[in-house]
Amino acid sequence: MRLFDLTGQIAFVTGAGTGIGRSIAIGLAEAGADVACFGRTHKRAALDETAQAITAKGRRALVLEGDVTRKADLDAAIAAVERELGPLDIAVNNAGVANAEPAETLSLDQWNALYAVNATGVFLSCQAEGAVMLPRRRGAIINIASISGTIVNRGITQVHYNSSKAAVIQLTKSLAMEWSDRGIRVNVISPGYTFTPMNDRSEVADHLEVFRKDTPMQRIASSDEMIGPAVFLASQASSFVTGIDLIVDGGFVCW
Repeated sequence: MRLFDLTGQIAFVTGAGTGIGRSIAIGLAEAGADVACFGRTHKRAALDETAQAITAKGRRALVLEGDVTRKADLDAAIAAVERELGPLDIAVNNAGVANAEPAETLSLDQWNALYAVNATGVFLSCQAEGAVMLPRRRGAIINIASISGTIVNRGITQVHYNSSKAAVIQLTKSLAMEWSDRGIRVNVISPGYTFTPMNDRSEVADHLEVFRKDTPMQRIASSDEMIGPAVFLASQASSFVTGIDLIVDGGFVCW
């Protein structure tokens, strides 16, 4: 048995245009899966680049535009995956947003906008994926959270972001238990400090050298270092694994 082989599997990745989502989408293809890349319309060019990298691996790719805050968009996307590629086996819910604002001046609109993507969007994605996986009693769902759901990032005021990622972790564990006897495994990856476009924002970029020094492995991760954990959780190598928060942070939370 080739434990990490995804040949013949069909995957769906949200936020697949850049950063961790793009790396994982291409990594799943390298492991043998055909991959549907989902993202917002203004990310179309980036999604197309991801799809081109997937086809260069000899796998099929499908680009789907939509918004994870809209149930209809997700339902339509999953229907397109099943129609164009085949029955969905693997889902990676990576789409997310971030910004910083002191708690005392954080507006309700800012709070709701971030939660709509980071928490509600993950739930709606899981719901749409589960709707086709549960009747077949098989499938692997992987949500992407952050170490910010476990620790508070020193010097960055982002109570809404941190709490939304904690919500993703608990959402994952709750779904894992609801669906554990129905053939669906649900796990979460919590990346540590990683070079992505999201970390180009000034409030994080200015702290990256401090975070590097505070990481026991003394470096920041590349987005490609999230591929291995995702392939593990998507594959038969993790057939008895559900409800875990796989922290990939170079040891940061150990201090």
